[in-house]
Amino acid sequence: MGNAPLSHGFERLFNLNRVRANLGAPQLYEESIRRGEGVLSASGALVVQTGEHTGRSPNDKFIVRDALTESTVWWETNKAMTAEHFDTLLVDFSAHAAARELYVQELFAAADPTERLNVRVFSEFAWHSLFIRNLLIRPDVHEVAGFAPGLTIIDLPSFRGDPARHGCRSETVIACDFTRGIVLIGGTNYAGEIKKSVFTYLNFTLPARGVMPMHCSANAAGAEDVAVFFGLSGTGKTTLSTDPDRTLIGDDEHGWGPNGVFNFEGGCYAKAIKLSRANEPEIFAAANRFGAAMENVTVDPVSRAPDFDDGSKTENTRVAYPIDFIANASITGRAGAPRNVVMLTCDAFGVLPPIAKLTPEQASYHFLSGYTAKVAGTERGVSEPKATFSACFGAPFMSRHPAVYGELLTKLIAEHRADCWLINTGWSGGGYGVGRRMPIDVTRRLLAAALSGSLEAASFRVDPVFGFRVPEAVSGIDAKLLDPVKTWSDARAYVRASTQLADMFEENFRKLSVGAAHPGARQEHRMRL
Repeated sequence: MGNAPLSHGFERLFNLNRVRANLGAPQLYEESIRRGEGVLSASGALVVQTGEHTGRSPNDKFIVRDALTESTVWWETNKAMTAEHFDTLLVDFSAHAAARELYVQELFAAADPTERLNVRVFSEFAWHSLFIRNLLIRPDVHEVAGFAPGLTIIDLPSFRGDPARHGCRSETVIACDFTRGIVLIGGTNYAGEIKKSVFTYLNFTLPARGVMPMHCSANAAGAEDVAVFFGLSGTGKTTLSTDPDRTLIGDDEHGWGPNGVFNFEGGCYAKAIKLSRANEPEIFAAANRFGAAMENVTVDPVSRAPDFDDGSKTENTRVAYPIDFIANASITGRAGAPRNVVMLTCDAFGVLPPIAKLTPEQASYHFLSGYTAKVAGTERGVSEPKATFSACFGAPFMSRHPAVYGELLTKLIAEHRADCWLINTGWSGGGYGVGRRMPIDVTRRLLAAALSGSLEAASFRVDPVFGFRVPEAVSGIDAKLLDPVKTWSDARAYVRASTQLADMFEENFRKLSVGAAHPGARQEHRMRL
């Protein structure tokens, strides 16, 4: 796009001395390397380090509490900031930005034109500008003319918050003002905060228009064969939705409205740890080319070859690239209503089956629960499997109470008669440290059977603990894998572990229902028989 002129109106926000607007990937590469922000890998990707922050800082994220948000934001999870503190923060951000060279991108979020959001992003780092240019939808040159932002994000990693002055928790601050459509990000080099700020804003605005915002990936094999994949980080959303036999709609954030499913983004933000050509050929190829941005990936100092197996800096290594780097990605980012809704979990207790069929009520229960498990080595202080429940498979980004999203999803599943599935990409034959991780080829074969409709004629058993239905046989799969207790050497240990996990589900749901926004969240979602 070149150094296109910034549309009229930005000067009302800042008195900026130097602004580089709407640069393309080649210029942003040059700027990043000139400024010492990153290095070029042997494969052509830009490699950057994010320093202290190798992931999001959810405890430092705030929403302005005002007349618009007082009764609509889920305050049990979201932290409040006063409008006065935000005003002070904005003034200080403006002063901090005025002395710096900034990079600006004008982009779209939401591929459905009827729901499109114009997003303007000011970035202190050139590589942050490349990152968000990769991740959001890039307009044509003529679409930039007269660009009026619905959301403005100001990203200044060198800014330091002052808790006493700004009402924040630390020097890191992510402050969202939904009324004015402004997000301020300071004190962190982690670019993912920019992307998730857009998602947080859409999670607030879209439900009021009857559109379901979803932390999910999506793909399709024709207009009538659309699937969405809910799941927390590490459960396989990107891996399983990037399928050479299906068109990728998007890998992380979507909406489901009257016109069907649509991607919020124009790119992918894939986990890179253990990335290999053999297991994930499409993602591997997309990551290893000019235009991609690798975060915290180790490269050889001489050859500059990336080492995706090295997690010494963080397990959360990432690669950001435009979605058209995937050969079979959707050009429009849109598709019809899902025929299949898949919920992914990485069960480190080893008690959930690799696939189960859910009733609409069970699907609602699992959506509101948002279960996965963290294992040793993935997070500081975690030495054994730890159950993690993140409502709607993305509680840190849910601006409203989970019941709002749960009721929307339940309504859409019923309206479109979607089939619902639970897929466990975690452990079998025992918990973490005893059993083994479910082979990716087994998961792909089971998923393909579900999406193709071949399981419609299968015989199912009802799980005695969790109540969902599990196929008794799937072509090409060892039947023993389908019944977890048969993979354990000690059946009594399996029963203890499964009962423990079921109790965790129910306890979490009781906590979730307390203080619900409306009666829908108090409905009984029985998991057991």
